Amino acid sequence: MVYRFRRDNKKVGFMTKHSSRRLGSVRRRTLVVAVAVMAPLAALGVASPALAVTHHPTGIFAPFADCPLANTSINDCIFAQTKSGEFTVGKKTVPIVNTITLQGGFIGTEGNLKFVAAEDGNTLSKTAQPVPGGLLGILAPSWLPKFLQELFNEFINKGVTGVTATTELAAPASSIGLNTGNLIEETGIALSLPVKVKLSNPFLGESCYIGSNSKPIVIEFTTGATSPPPPNKSIHGKAGTFEEEDEFLLIRLKNNSLVNNSFAAPGAEGCGGIFSFLIDPAVNAELGVPAAAGHNTAVLNGTLETANAEAVRASE
Repeated sequence: MVYRFRRDNKKVGFMTKHSSRRLGSVRRRTLVVAVAVMAPLAALGVASPALAVTHHPTGIFAPFADCPLANTSINDCIFAQTKSGEFTVGKKTVPIVNTITLQGGFIGTEGNLKFVAAEDGNTLSKTAQPVPGGLLGILAPSWLPKFLQELFNEFINKGVTGVTATTELAAPASSIGLNTGNLIEETGIALSLPVKVKLSNPFLGESCYIGSNSKPIVIEFTTGATSPPPPNKSIHGKAGTFEEEDEFLLIRLKNNSLVNNSFAAPGAEGCGGIFSFLIDPAVNAELGVPAAAGHNTAVLNGTLETANAEAVRASE
C-alpha cells in the first residue's frame, strides 16, 4: 500500500496505488517520517563538513538549509524536531527538554526510500539532556578497599555531580529505517534508529557510553500501539496533524508522537577512563542496566516537515 498526499476538488486525503492519478513531478510528494531521539548525533559515513556545500533556501523552505542538495538524486528533504518526550533506561528516566533535530534527504519514492545524511554531516543533533539526580546515588563498590571507597565517595559527593545524556547515531545515516504507510496508519514500525547514549561528566570522561557502534541500541518507533514484554504495558503514539503549503511542495505533521517500550539496553562501558573497571559497575548499579526488553521506554514528540528537493533548490 502506497500513500501520497493530494489535492482533488479541494479535498485533501490519501490515495492508494490503485486509485492515485499521475501528478506533476514537482507536486507529487511522498511523506517520510523521521525523528530523533534521546539523547542524539552526527551520522557516520557522511561528507566532511569542510567539503559540504552551503545552501541558502528561503521562505518556507529555509529550515532545509542542510538538505544534501548537492546530491542530484535527492527527491525530498526532511527537517524534524523532537521537543519533548523521554527516555527511560533501566531505573533512570531522562526527560527531553532540549530540542533534538533530525535532518537530511531521501532518495527514491514510494516505499523504497534511502536516507541520506545532512549536507554538513549533522544528521542527528548532538543535543545533551540533563540526567535528573546526576551522579548522586552512585556509591563505591563494596568490594573495594576501604580507603578507595572513601576516596571514590568523597569525589562524587564533593565534586561536580551533574550528568548529561546524548543520544547519537551508532551507524551511517543510510541505516535509518522508514515506513511511511505505517506512520500514517499508526501501525507497525515507522522509524528505526540504531543509537548509543553518551553519559557526560568530568568524572566519567569522554568515552562513557550505553551501546556502541558495534552493538547499537536499535529502537523501532511506532505511531501505533506497542506490544512490550512485561512489566511494561502497551502505549500508543500518533501520526499528528497534517498540513501542506505551496500545493504540497511542503508537507508538515505537527504534534506527532513516536514510541517504543520493547527495546533492550546494555550496560555502560568506558566510564571513568582507565578506571572504567571500577566505575562501570557503579554507573550500571545506579542506572539499572543492563536492562532487558520491557524495562525501557522511548517517547519522541515533535514536528516533521518534508519538502520537494527541486522546490528547495529553486528557493535559493
